[in-house]
Amino acid sequence: MLNIENIILYCIKQLNGERTIYSIYHLLNGKKSSQTIQDSHLFSLKNYFRLFDLLTRESFDKIIKNISNKALIRESGEQRFLLTVAGELRLEKNPFPSFINGWDYHHLTDLFWERLSLLVQVTSNLVYQETHYVPIQKNKVVHIWLKSTLKNLQIPRDELGKMLFDELMMCFEMDKNIDPSILVFRLTGYQKIGLTPLQMAKKFKIEYTDYQINFINVIHFLISTVMYDCSRFPILSDLLKGIKRNDSLTQSSRKTWVLLNQGYSIEQIAGLRHLKTSTIEDHLVEFALNVDNFSIDTYVDIEMQKRILEISREAETKQLKRIRNDSETTSYFQIRLVLAKYGDRQWN
Repeated sequence: MLNIENIILYCIKQLNGERTIYSIYHLLNGKKSSQTIQDSHLFSLKNYFRLFDLLTRESFDKIIKNISNKALIRESGEQRFLLTVAGELRLEKNPFPSFINGWDYHHLTDLFWERLSLLVQVTSNLVYQETHYVPIQKNKVVHIWLKSTLKNLQIPRDELGKMLFDELMMCFEMDKNIDPSILVFRLTGYQKIGLTPLQMAKKFKIEYTDYQINFINVIHFLISTVMYDCSRFPILSDLLKGIKRNDSLTQSSRKTWVLLNQGYSIEQIAGLRHLKTSTIEDHLVEFALNVDNFSIDTYVDIEMQKRILEISREAETKQLKRIRNDSETTSYFQIRLVLAKYGDRQWN
């Protein structure tokens, strides 16, 4: 079973003492700030973005205290930690989620599950010709989607159940490391009510947070499998139709993007939007991270870009202050832009 402690240990290892422990909390919560977005890329932690948006600070602090008491981490500064030898060994010996992809799938996770669970319930009751039951999902948008989907599928009602079952079986047979029961016991059908996440955690004798991670891993496995070959899964692929693509930019940065494309400078945009210049610079870092073909050459010349990457690579650090100490003519903004554009690539 996957374990949230191991994921947090991995995040601590990746941060290498260069960020506070709460940068991990914001990452797991999916805080859409420039800093969190940039850190998720720079430290190769995108997969865990918004992995657990219901995680409270109190619960997070408790996990940190637990792994500290187990001597898996040690303090390296104020609210900063490094792994101990025991922590490194624990990571080596425990499984990691193979399919969790928070950055690409966090906007799909809940809706995919709502659609799947309602489709299974309705299909199961159709098979037994039962019309009197309470829908497991209350989201009216999901109900509308299902009515439209069933109408467009043009599959005889008595065949729909078998086809849906076969598609799910094909998915799960593609990776023997995936445990279907993590999801199947949650499903509601004819005269059967699925278990809640808390009940599932109790059934598997694990923490609620650990169950949620395992559940998300299964959901993301299904999403990636169906996306890879939609033609093979005509029913399951409908679960993904009509969902807007993930917009990785913050709302404020999108407004800056419009003005930037109209030819305004950083200072002019700051004036027009009544924002600090540093805020607009944060937006440009977002563009470097998320917008294909966004050029940073206007803000950092080619030779300076090479120098920043060279210092970062040689020192094995992404700390802005340490890089700037070796390149005093470079601004923090320029360093952030270069690391945002190329940093993730050079460290993988």
